[in-house]
Amino acid sequence: MAATKTDLTRTNGLDTRNDTEGLPTLFSRLGDDVMQLFNSQLALFKVEIKEEASAYARSVTLIAIGAVIATIGFALLNVAIAFAVSTLFAQANFSQPASYALGFVVTGGFYVLVGAIVVMLMKNRLAKQDLVPQRTVQELRKDKQWLKTEL
Repeated sequence: MAATKTDLTRTNGLDTRNDTEGLPTLFSRLGDDVMQLFNSQLALFKVEIKEEASAYARSVTLIAIGAVIATIGFALLNVAIAFAVSTLFAQANFSQPASYALGFVVTGGFYVLVGAIVVMLMKNRLAKQDLVPQRTVQELRKDKQWLKTEL
């Protein structure tokens, strides 16, 4: 804070501040400084939230693109595997429609099982993700400690 000419006097060649500032003025400046501190903390919080949201948005977009590609591949692969499995049932003296149906059921069941495992793994990974903005929390703790020592 810059001192005005009226706030400074010359004493033995040194500049010193007059004690003309009253208690209300000091409390007003303290209030302004605290508000500025909270505003800067809020700005830091907003930046951290935007960073986290941006990272999640990129991840969700890539997951969606991957899901579309995987769905197309899954459909084609599923049909091919189902026909291959149905040839195993053809030797078991089932009718051709029944062997095809069993081939599709076995293949579909396998993919449902694999898909459920993948979903559970990803759900657990997302549950471990820390959503608390650590830098903001750390700064708020420092500021709390500073306010305790100053007041």
